[in-house]
Amino acid sequence: MGLVFDIKRFAVHDGPGIRTTVFLKGCPLTCGWCHNPEGKNPHIELSWRKERCTGCGSCQDACPNNAIHYRDRPELNKTLCDLCGACVDVCPSEALELVGTSMTEVQVLDYIKKDIPFYDQSRGGATFSGGEPLAQPEFLYSLLKACKKQEIHTTVDTCGYAPQEDLLKITEYTDLFLYDIKAVSDKIHLRETGVSNRIILQNLGILAPDKVIARIPFIPGVNDSIKEIEELANLISSHRIDRVTLLPYHRGGVEKAKRLVAVESVVFEPPSSDTIQKALAVLQDYGLKAQVGG
Repeated sequence: MGLVFDIKRFAVHDGPGIRTTVFLKGCPLTCGWCHNPEGKNPHIELSWRKERCTGCGSCQDACPNNAIHYRDRPELNKTLCDLCGACVDVCPSEALELVGTSMTEVQVLDYIKKDIPFYDQSRGGATFSGGEPLAQPEFLYSLLKACKKQEIHTTVDTCGYAPQEDLLKITEYTDLFLYDIKAVSDKIHLRETGVSNRIILQNLGILAPDKVIARIPFIPGVNDSIKEIEELANLISSHRIDRVTLLPYHRGGVEKAKRLVAVESVVFEPPSSDTIQKALAVLQDYGLKAQVGG
């Protein structure tokens, strides 16, 4: 049993071909630019869509624990809230929802198997993302193993911050890793993500280079200088990895963060096209097959 916050069918940016991407909840990093902030918390949580809310106050009235007080928005007392879903059930405009669903391996696999004909035609498959999928190592392992029994291509989208034994365990059943590398400097990484990058870089070294596409979240003010990109390019090429995707920051996660009750969002300025192209050129100068991703 695992906690899933989304399953996206017909995904085309999460590995080769047409894919089904399964988003597992929970992440050990605290990146301010995260485009899936609803995947950070390892537990079910309450989400509120302001644009749908009519301000009727039904959520406050329905809560059996007096955990919601409605002013300009629902204010949640997380100590009192037991995530019973009573507020979600009575909301007439569907402005409230619980993010995260407990699912079995069989339930997830049923979703994945629906599109096997499309995988076969496009050389696609299943991708496991998050959050951080390795935050649920046993569930991830069982899903990957089940997919390979069905001869489904598997991809794991990871930040690499996990016990080495958990990573090694899944390599047998993983065809491709999309491996995020955010900064070479441990100081920058710790400041921006809340954790050291030492484990991440050590784990990168144990993976077969031909099974890895390095991905660089490209964040203004964090790692967008030529110096930082050169350091990242040198690191990636030193591991004999030749494929890299630059992921320019976008504000898609800002609104999603605002929906999470009592969660603050961080807003960065998206990089200019010129800045992106200069970074791409640096990566290519290091002999990397670099491209810009979505």
